[in-house]
Amino acid sequence: MTRAIRFHEVGGPEKLLIEQIELAAPGPGEVRIKVEAVGLNRSEAMYRAGNYPTMPALPSLIGYEGVGTIVELGEGVSDFAVGQRVCVLPMIAQGDYGIWADEAIVPTRILLPAPDGMEVTKAAAIWMQYMTAYAVYEVANVGPNDAVIITAASSSVGLAAIQLCNWAGAVPIAATRTSAKADALKAHGAAHVIATQEEDLVARVMEITGGKGAACAFDPVGGPYVDTLARALAPRGILFIYGGLSGQPTPYPHWPMAFKGCSMRGWVASEVWNHPHRFAAARDKVLAGLALGKLDPVIAKVFNGLESLPEANAFLESNLQIGKVVVRF
Repeated sequence: MTRAIRFHEVGGPEKLLIEQIELAAPGPGEVRIKVEAVGLNRSEAMYRAGNYPTMPALPSLIGYEGVGTIVELGEGVSDFAVGQRVCVLPMIAQGDYGIWADEAIVPTRILLPAPDGMEVTKAAAIWMQYMTAYAVYEVANVGPNDAVIITAASSSVGLAAIQLCNWAGAVPIAATRTSAKADALKAHGAAHVIATQEEDLVARVMEITGGKGAACAFDPVGGPYVDTLARALAPRGILFIYGGLSGQPTPYPHWPMAFKGCSMRGWVASEVWNHPHRFAAARDKVLAGLALGKLDPVIAKVFNGLESLPEANAFLESNLQIGKVVVRF
């Protein structure tokens, strides 16, 4: 038996319950890990609330990013060893497994060795944010002096995008609703900060870029504001939509896109890790960035203990954080 978080009905963080569950031995291609820390994601919150593209099969386990130590190997596992610390990547469907638990079974195909010497809370916070933000590097191919608009910039993915842009020599423009987080965003590498409720985003972007516009915009919000983002793009710019936090329909801003030959496309991290050659390239790039100090996960707050997960989820959904919310067990 092990303690694990499950929920029996969709709703708020209070639906997360600690339960004793039977943990079977790991099957072929699986391992059992002692979970050390987990990184929280908006996708998990949406899944728990019933707002995810797939509805949970209740009762549901939850949690798919973190770090732990292998305590048992399943049949045929030879690439990992008992006692090895590993990162669990969110490369599975929500609810298929669940690592918000003292111990969990996970398939080896979603594991990578934890970077040597990295503190455990940062090791739990690497892969979702950098693989999601990787769109600005792999698809948009931003380079020196390219301006990039990053909305929800204080999120872990937003900060990851800022770091990737700086590494490429691009100009990260953080877009946030008010100026309350402006100083913190600049301290974390934003070249410019635009408070969208206080100033005209299009006018500011054009001022920053000398009238050229941004090479791309990277947005998890969607909704009607995409028209504003489109008008701030440079000719042939790319508007990435990687989430639907607005909860509103996202229209296609035809005329701003058409007059400048811009494109609008969806993006999720699985676009990288569902293709082995692309995943290998992104993995190596991220590991190199971590080793060089070009990439460094920003931790907003660390909560302690399995029992703190409802509180940690409430904090995640408060929008007060700057960076990743992590729970250490």
